[in-house]
Amino acid sequence: MAGGSFAPAGVAKERAAQYEGKVTSYVIIACIIAAVGGSIFGYDIGISGGVTSMDSFLKKFFPSVYEKKMHSHENNYCKFNDQGLAAFTSSLYLAGLVATLFASPVTQNYGRRISIVCGGISFLVGAALNAAAVNFAMLLLGRIMLGVGIGFGNQAIPLYLSEMAPTHLRGGLNMMFQLATTLGIFSANMINYGTSKLDKWGWRLSLGLAAAPALLMTLGGLLLPETPNSLIEQGSKENGRKVLERIRGTENVDAEFEDMIDASELANSIKHPFINILQRRNRPQLMMAVFMPMFQILTGINSILFYAPVLFQSMGFKGNASLYSSALTGAVLALSTLVSIATVDKLGRRVLLIGGGIQMIICQVIVGIILGLKFGDDKKLSEGYSVVVVVVICLFVVAFGWSWGPLGWTVPSEIFPLETRSAGQSITVAVNLFFTFIIAQCFLSLLCGLKFGLFLFFAGWITVMTIFVYVFLPETKGVPIEEMTLMWQRHWFWKKIVLEESYERQVGSLDLPHQAH
Repeated sequence: MAGGSFAPAGVAKERAAQYEGKVTSYVIIACIIAAVGGSIFGYDIGISGGVTSMDSFLKKFFPSVYEKKMHSHENNYCKFNDQGLAAFTSSLYLAGLVATLFASPVTQNYGRRISIVCGGISFLVGAALNAAAVNFAMLLLGRIMLGVGIGFGNQAIPLYLSEMAPTHLRGGLNMMFQLATTLGIFSANMINYGTSKLDKWGWRLSLGLAAAPALLMTLGGLLLPETPNSLIEQGSKENGRKVLERIRGTENVDAEFEDMIDASELANSIKHPFINILQRRNRPQLMMAVFMPMFQILTGINSILFYAPVLFQSMGFKGNASLYSSALTGAVLALSTLVSIATVDKLGRRVLLIGGGIQMIICQVIVGIILGLKFGDDKKLSEGYSVVVVVVICLFVVAFGWSWGPLGWTVPSEIFPLETRSAGQSITVAVNLFFTFIIAQCFLSLLCGLKFGLFLFFAGWITVMTIFVYVFLPETKGVPIEEMTLMWQRHWFWKKIVLEESYERQVGSLDLPHQAH
């Protein structure tokens, strides 16, 4: 059956009540090892902003920015406004966007493990090039290789976690990826704080240490078992059942195994998943794959995490104080992710997304107002207001950490049927990296142009996305990954699209014999 067929997406029977199994140490360890790959994404987010605030790094690669930074008469909002400096950060995400399009067929045809290993090796090469860089071209090439690693890793790891986890713990285990990301950010901030004292070669150590999480990701990928879903999709049904029995701790896996078989048969009948995903019956999943990662970036979180040291220095914090403040934001992000892991499978996705959105709106507005009234082109924040800004930014990061941070990845990774799952994850990663690239490239210019209004700009987007979740996202808590299609058929809005097409297909099939006759 070609990609343009009218086969229903996902399995047609509800067998969730028949699923058996327990939480095994095997699946926990496998998920932890896989999630470590998220630390490379987080490490780069954290390391970039710290390195770009180091004087030795700026002197070598961006001397004009260093000169502006040292002149006190320069507009406080514009001291770091340089497209080359922005390209240092953003080039990685543009490379990742392109890489994820190649990662999708690799992940689908050769398995999730292969993509994880490819991502780890590419990141190792990028870390080595960055640490040894003698000119901007070498630095940029290293960033591109890091981007390829992130493209493959972000494509495969959330899928791996969703497919290995038992249904009732899928949200929490999937968030191990985000937890590793936040720990990577925190580690990078602490390393920056230490290497900033090493004068001329501190930035090399910061960039080179990216090899550590990349090595963990590569070794983890080599040691991990393939997911049963992927094994079955590749025709290894017997091996797929063995892995399923092992990770569920029981031989009574018939119901879940049958769901995987049904999904695999349909997946293998789809020759062009990227065309199939555009069909009307897949419209709800496609919209989530586009809007969830887009909204995640438009919270403004990456602006704070990428450029925290630069941002705090612009506000008048001294070098070490700015790095310390950014390390604090990394720490609260990691801790708040634990809250999400503990509550997501109890409270559900919608409660966390909406609650986190409201808290982020309030924080962005407060920061915007303080900067608008107390900070300007020629004046710096007082010590008291500086403390308030850091506290509010931390509260913003906390809200992101227990809501949109992990759930921006979790929801898209769990809603696609097997036949479009790899393509859907590829779209999710591509959209995320595209908007990450845009924000990373434009943030310094936007900060210079919009000034305090930039924080109000992000507050507006958070308002839009909170309303979007309330109206259009059904609750996915407790829904088996192979039965997500049935969830859309019950939603007040999406059922009009999904069921209407199903009705049209049925009518069309009834008409065919009559027309032939």
